Parts: sequence; structure tokens; C-alpha cells
Amino acid sequence: MTEYTSDEMMSVAAARALGDGMSCFVGIGLPSTAANLARRGHAPNLTLIYESGCLGAKPSRLPLSIGDGELADTADAVVSVPEVFNYWLQPGRIDVGFLGAAQLDKFGNINTTVIGPDSADESSAATSTSNYANPKVRLPGAGGAPEIAASCREVFVVLRQSTRTFVEKVDFVTSFGHGAGKGDRERLGLPGAGPTLVVTDLGLMRPDPETAELTLTELHPGVEVDQVVAATGWKLKVAGDLGTTPAPTEAELRILRDLTRASA
Repeated sequence: MTEYTSDEMMSVAAARALGDGMSCFVGIGLPSTAANLARRGHAPNLTLIYESGCLGAKPSRLPLSIGDGELADTADAVVSVPEVFNYWLQPGRIDVGFLGAAQLDKFGNINTTVIGPDSADESSAATSTSNYANPKVRLPGAGGAPEIAASCREVFVVLRQSTRTFVEKVDFVTSFGHGAGKGDRERLGLPGAGPTLVVTDLGLMRPDPETAELTLTELHPGVEVDQVVAATGWKLKVAGDLGTTPAPTEAELRILRDLTRASA
């Protein structure tokens, strides 16, 4: 069997979640790698949508940003940013939003804004307001992610797993997942189902149908439950019918490596 890295396993597992014929609102980075892998492999009719207004982009390499000219050059159409959000995203016309995160909590809320409590009062319980005003680290910010998380029919999140990224409670809610539990999205009137899948370099998580708390449902080959628990900042629940992710095939690895070489 061909050797592969944990990042390759993560990208392949994330790509497999996208079906042929779906429409996918793609974030830059790990989500873009997975989405482009899917389109080059088992899902040639996957429609990739980037928030810069590129509909049906078919890049020959991984884009460096949403403004990468490769996206516009290969798109079926290029429309204005307001049209992408007002006509395509907000009415629920897009199947999947594919997002990354700096922090993710047990209910799938995403932080890409600030890390750390107000440095002037680290002993007190931090609030989103104090974090934003004077954080330890200021991140790139929201972009279109809050709208994607709110309005896509479902959301997939992909990120490497550690206690720094998987936290009990995010320092700032940039993109709403399931709030404090099941029913919060409905109370706020958010139309999409929210995060239905989280793909990491260790395994897969899905929200519990009763509580919406993220639960480990699959392990990647060679990974033990204890490893995932140790890399999670809350008491992680494990599904009773825990499965194992199939290893990447040679064809999947070839496509992924060709794609990353073209982007080097």
C-alpha cells in the first residue's frame, strides 16, 4: 500500500464528503484542497463557488486567495460579490459550505477573528468584546464565513486537530455553528443545517442528533481513540459504532499530489 501523510488522509477524507453534482462554497486553504481534489476525482460535476464571484471555477492549481486570477480565468461565470451572497448564498441555493477555522468548539462554532482574553485582565472571564478589543492574536477575520455558516444547506469544517484548535468554548464566535446546543440555530432563524461534518487529521466528527455536540464517529487508519481525546479541549464523546476511515487509494493520492505539485 502506498504511504501517505496525516494531512493527505485528511484531504482525501474531506474530498470524499463532496458528492458529484453538488454546489460547494469554498474557503481558501485546506477546504480548497479538498474541494479541488473531489472535482478532479470522483466528483467531476462538483460546482466550486468562491466568494470573489467565481462560479464553477476549475483551477489548474490551488488558488492563493479568493482573488487569484486563476479562479476567474477558469470559471463558468464571474458575478459581483453582492450577487454571490444575495442571490446564490442567502436564499439557500448552495449545498455545502466548506470552511476552515482557527478555533472550533464542541458545538461547531468557529473563530477566525481573535485569540486570547484581554491582556489587561487575563484573570477575569473573557468576553467576546474584550477579546476583540485587545486580543493576544488578531486573525485574518470573518470574510464571508459567517454568511456561509448561516445559509448553506450544510457546512463541512476541515482543520488539523489539537487542544489549541479544538476548545471548550471559542474565544470569539466568528461563524455560528450550533450555538450552545440543539435548537439555537432555529431560534435565531438561520436557514442552513450548520456544521454536519468535521474532518481532521485524526478522524471525523458529527453532531449528536439529540444535543448537536460534536462526537467522534470515525478514526483514520492507525489512530487510537486516546490520541483524539488527548487532542481535544473538551470531554469528547465517542460514537458506540465508531468506524474507521478507508485509507486513501493510489488514484486519490496521485491526483492530490499532482495538484499540490502544480501549486508549488
